[in-house]
Amino acid sequence: MRRLSHHTRALRGLCATLLTALAVVAALVTGTAPAQADTTICEQYGSTTVQGRYVVQNNRWGTSATQCVTATDTGFRLTRADGSVPTNGAPKSYPSVFNGCHYTNCSPGTALPARISGISSAPSSISYGYVNDAVYNASYDIWLDPTPRTDGVNRTEIMIWLNKVGPIQPIGSQVGTATVAGRTWQVWSGGNGTNDVLSFVAPSAISNWSFDVMDFVRETVARGMARNDWYLTSVQAGFEPWQNGAGLAVNSFSSTVNTGGGTPGGPGGSAACTVSYATNVWPGGFTADVTVRNAGPSAVDNWQLAFTLPSGQRVIQAWNASVSPSSGAVTASGPGGNARIEPGASQSFGFQGTYSGTFARPNGFSLNGTACTTT
Repeated sequence: MRRLSHHTRALRGLCATLLTALAVVAALVTGTAPAQADTTICEQYGSTTVQGRYVVQNNRWGTSATQCVTATDTGFRLTRADGSVPTNGAPKSYPSVFNGCHYTNCSPGTALPARISGISSAPSSISYGYVNDAVYNASYDIWLDPTPRTDGVNRTEIMIWLNKVGPIQPIGSQVGTATVAGRTWQVWSGGNGTNDVLSFVAPSAISNWSFDVMDFVRETVARGMARNDWYLTSVQAGFEPWQNGAGLAVNSFSSTVNTGGGTPGGPGGSAACTVSYATNVWPGGFTADVTVRNAGPSAVDNWQLAFTLPSGQRVIQAWNASVSPSSGAVTASGPGGNARIEPGASQSFGFQGTYSGTFARPNGFSLNGTACTTT
């Protein structure tokens, strides 16, 4: 049984701040921005940014053995993970990517911390890459606190275990099962002496998923482990390895927090969009013609349509939009001349792809972080 949370790092804030300052100085001296992709980090609490809006952190707090992460355009991969720790104790690290503030390290342009009662939705998409020769969990962490703090340990940690490999278990004990965000989970509850922990464990591995973080926040409030006047401070996706772990990857990650009312994708963006998804399918291949319509009262600028391709599907080429990455949780972005959707107007794009197994359509779409209806 785990005794400690992975977030007991008193010196991390100072290290992260120093590393950020050094990166800024380097940019000023050279006249160029720090590298945003394919950056390898082996420093214990080293970090960098990806997609211009999220932080990738090495976060090796429970071992002195070497660990390195390589930041990619859309996520990261664990390229070195030496050593092991007992499986009846805490893991050795939490390499991860996050939106929000964590030990004074805040992601660029984040809307967090934000009061729970003022958040209308918090859509997120994730694509994981797993390995077999390791003991680990794939954990999506959600942090809540009575105050809008940007440093230290928050009061309540929500952990979503999307995969579990080896003889490990969450903090505390299992208190039942629950259906949250359309899936059934084992529910574990406990504490580590520093913060409360509520864990949702998937019965089988989930590699790709799009969901609303607020579904888990509201479940936590309903169980009395948080209140609506508390704050959401960060959301994080990564791994807790106990043994080995090289090759684990977050292939892609997206997170948006919508507060109150407003324009789609802006501060508080409310849902007001529809998507049609027409396909032409043949053995091993397909094309998709997608139309996204702005049904709201205000224009949507720099539109981005997020959705998750079913397992086995991969994009080969796209037209009238860029679609990346090529599989898993993908985002279609309008080109410069088509980056705005006026009220009542629509934009169309398409792509060609391959698939294995049985062909299926994506389950849902979100426009600039706001869930759309599908026609």
